[in-house]
Amino acid sequence: MTDSVSSAEHVEPETCDRITKVMYSAVDTNPLSVYIMHPFWNSMVKILPTWLAPNLITFTGFMFLVLNFAILSFYDYDFYAAAEGHAHVPSLVWIAAGLFNFLAYTLDGVDGKQARRTHSSTPLGELFDHGLDSWACVFFVCSMYSVFGRGASGVGVLTLYWLLWVVLFSFILSHWEKYNTGVLFLPWGYDLSQVTISIVYIITAVVGVETWYEPVIWNIHYRDIFIVMILGCLFTVTLPMSLYNIVKAYRAGSLKHSSMYEALLPFFSPVLLFVLATLWACLSPGDVLGRQPRLFYLMVGTAFANVTCKLIVCQMSNTRCQALSWLLLPMAAVVLLVCSGVAQQSETLVLYAWTAVVVLSHVHYGVSVVKQLSDHFNIYAFSLTKPRSE
Repeated sequence: MTDSVSSAEHVEPETCDRITKVMYSAVDTNPLSVYIMHPFWNSMVKILPTWLAPNLITFTGFMFLVLNFAILSFYDYDFYAAAEGHAHVPSLVWIAAGLFNFLAYTLDGVDGKQARRTHSSTPLGELFDHGLDSWACVFFVCSMYSVFGRGASGVGVLTLYWLLWVVLFSFILSHWEKYNTGVLFLPWGYDLSQVTISIVYIITAVVGVETWYEPVIWNIHYRDIFIVMILGCLFTVTLPMSLYNIVKAYRAGSLKHSSMYEALLPFFSPVLLFVLATLWACLSPGDVLGRQPRLFYLMVGTAFANVTCKLIVCQMSNTRCQALSWLLLPMAAVVLLVCSGVAQQSETLVLYAWTAVVVLSHVHYGVSVVKQLSDHFNIYAFSLTKPRSE
């Protein structure tokens, strides 16, 4: 990455100073995590060499999810591979997907433990970890979709679009909580979903996707259970717990933002992104979601990650969240151009171009922020070696 690209300042110097003073505060009450996964991660971290940087562990785990997405894009680009009459994804690919997903989950669990073990914990590590987690949502949702696909026994692309937003909303709820309470309450659904996804991949490799064709009981299919689990996790666990924690902080007088407007400010950009993307998906002249679902999901998930990363910076630095992300302004123009029929003949090309802009913009933002904070803390992002003092 050239200096001109990586040196762009996306974080104000005053914000960097505020981030320096941050103390990581997180609460994990999930029984699966507390009683099973944390003991497992405590054992795993002892295997890692002490020279291995925590951020490198985080990034490696994230890349396993990207690799899953890339491999399944090759074998199942349009999500039809699981349907009857189509060439199915090979069993070895499902085995790899299960292993890669569990490795990603494990590395995400041990990176913080490695930081404390090597006395290298920094606010950059927290930002890097949660920033990549926000982007990871779209990769594991799309990869899981290939298990059921969009055939007669699968899930429609529009239904999957709504489910993607349920996952994204569940993720941002936790950081909205921290923005208002100062404490990150880790969602229960994450651990359960990652373990379940890994197991489902391995089962699919053994019994084949044909198993998911058959109803479990009466006319209830596995896809229905999959949908109920995602919705149930949001409405019976994640959302109620978030509201409970906000109300609890309000009664204790510890809320950081007293007005409703300031408290809800972090939702403005995500809601606008949801409106714009939904308008494009539903009013598309060329049925862009039906023809290019994977690309559309990637565009939405990456734009969401960009918005969320800026919220994470704000909640870590105790600064005011910006109401509007600049990325949504050109997106509004793109959606208007497409839905008005002006770009009807080249809609797919427009989607490819806009997705490239979104991905490159987000990568640029991430590299710039990591470089800026690394310089501020006088550390290397992916090495425990200290920079030489000039």
